[in-house]
Amino acid sequence: MGGSQSREGLELSDSEYSDEEEEEESQEHSSEEHADAEDRAPQVSAKTLDDVDSRLQALKLKYPRNASPSPHKPKVELRNAIKLYLHIGGNTPKAKWVVSEKLGYYKFVKKLKIDDEDDYDEDELRRGEGFWVLKIGEKIGVRVSTDLQMKFFGDQRRVDFVDRGVWALKFFVDEEYRGFVTKFQDCLFENVYGLKATEENKLKIYGKEFIGWVKPEESDDAMWEDADDGEWKTPDKRPVDFPERESQDLLEEFEEAATDGGIQSLALGALDNSFLVSDSGVQVVKNFSHGIHGKGVYVKFDDNNLGSSSGNSATPKKGLLMRGETNMMLMSPLKGGKSPTTGLRQLDIETGKIVTEWKFAKDGVDITMKDITSDSKGSQLDPSESTFLGLDNNNLCQWDMRDRKGVVQKIADANPPVLHWTQGHMFSRGTNFQCFATAGDGSIVVGSLDGKIRLYSRTSMRQAKTAFPGLGSPITSVDVTYDGKWVLGTTDTYLILICTLFTDKDGKTQTGFSGRMGNKIPAPRLLKLTPVDAHLAGDGNKFHAGHFSWVTESGKQEKHLVATVGKFSVIWNFQQVKNSAHHCYKKQQGLKSCYCYKIVLKDESIIESRFMHDKFAVGSSPEAPLVVATPMKVTSFSMSGKRR
Repeated sequence: MGGSQSREGLELSDSEYSDEEEEEESQEHSSEEHADAEDRAPQVSAKTLDDVDSRLQALKLKYPRNASPSPHKPKVELRNAIKLYLHIGGNTPKAKWVVSEKLGYYKFVKKLKIDDEDDYDEDELRRGEGFWVLKIGEKIGVRVSTDLQMKFFGDQRRVDFVDRGVWALKFFVDEEYRGFVTKFQDCLFENVYGLKATEENKLKIYGKEFIGWVKPEESDDAMWEDADDGEWKTPDKRPVDFPERESQDLLEEFEEAATDGGIQSLALGALDNSFLVSDSGVQVVKNFSHGIHGKGVYVKFDDNNLGSSSGNSATPKKGLLMRGETNMMLMSPLKGGKSPTTGLRQLDIETGKIVTEWKFAKDGVDITMKDITSDSKGSQLDPSESTFLGLDNNNLCQWDMRDRKGVVQKIADANPPVLHWTQGHMFSRGTNFQCFATAGDGSIVVGSLDGKIRLYSRTSMRQAKTAFPGLGSPITSVDVTYDGKWVLGTTDTYLILICTLFTDKDGKTQTGFSGRMGNKIPAPRLLKLTPVDAHLAGDGNKFHAGHFSWVTESGKQEKHLVATVGKFSVIWNFQQVKNSAHHCYKKQQGLKSCYCYKIVLKDESIIESRFMHDKFAVGSSPEAPLVVATPMKVTSFSMSGKRR
């Protein structure tokens, strides 16, 4: 199955209605015509009008009493006026917009409950009480949040959004459109932070260093262009404007059914093999230039080789490759499936056996971890690797399989060996860490429940070098490029791409991992689904596991980003997203948002989508194969170099 393009939504024009709707629309189009009447009407002088009127009077016609000699059409109240459309037909060829209300009105009101019949004015409730709701006639009443998937079309005076369907608002004048966008963003800020959207409160939330996040129109985007090292610029340093659509095709190469099904995660290797971690075991598959294929060794979990003395579930949720990809650390939550884990199991891939179960402990006290990751991108290729990183709500640390003297621990003893805490910090409270990832040099990026993204150097986990403010949505996954210049955060409804570069006081360019960024921190960019695609992804389906393509060599640049939502694997062109001249960003208010992507659609929910190591990008392919895993099978796609 190949990739399809993002569905931008059709233009709102008369040609998209049925014949009956077109006829009705032509009769009641007066409100929009009136809004533009002054621009279209011919310029006639008062003297000419008086002359015409005197001629009519000479004809001795009977005028109605008090009638105006030049009657106008009834004036329509344009304040908060909109035309409401509904999208029907999904992604079929018959998809179109139909008029739901030819003339409607919107308003923002406060409520204590979403189904409460009472509306409140802004000053009727105490600070932090109630929340903002968008109401449109009797058809729509929905809480203002990012779940609406709002998309703004400044050149069309149009707003698309999702609420049990896909809707579009068409405004009659620019002033009303701009007023709606500003009011929506202010209501969203207040719903998220419980504070009115004043300049003072915005600076209180974001800090003066992040003024570009508060006022994106004042953000300095120079770093976005400088980070490209001129590779995608014209000789006179102007950024290249990429074609509107991604120019490569995705071609399905291999599809492999999982042994016993129940795939939980992917563990892609950069050498000969990759691994599917499932409910019942670990399946080894071969790496090829066109994807992963062919069933190899299958390590089946049973009471003998995956017993647990720590109360952890026997079903691993994650596998971390180590020691030249000859070993794998298997991480299972506590029984119940949602709690962090108290230990790990070490799988020797060459023998196909669980060789030991490790415990997490510090100063003799058992502790839990919710995630683990490699010391750095590519460190899984080091055959002597013995350390890895761990994360919990308020803990960030490095673990070592050797003891505190650096001696390899005996793993044949009856008692499970204890991992050695080599460095890190136990924060007292409030960090609410959720996820983390490492760059090529071991720098660490951490995402939090409050939406903050923190950057740590590999030598100091006590205090972040840089802390980016949250936009109101929890960060559920993070990734970072090999060179540390770019960070990708995943939330339920969008991805956030951050440039970490800044110029220090000596004029040198650094990343936010190595020093504290100054006052000109560039605004981030958001990667979103169009409202049509967000609706087609299904209620309750959320973005997860956004990743860059995989590079482990200095001087090479990642080319794509991929994330999963429902049955969709969504792919963005990295260079296109960074390009400030990209057409998506024209006439946008607020943070720049990119809606140009490819979609790979599967017939069941996708567990994970990852690009293979870039060494597998061979021949005419500009990128390594994409691997998409669902619970029952794994599919590989290659990207052709064909240009359209």
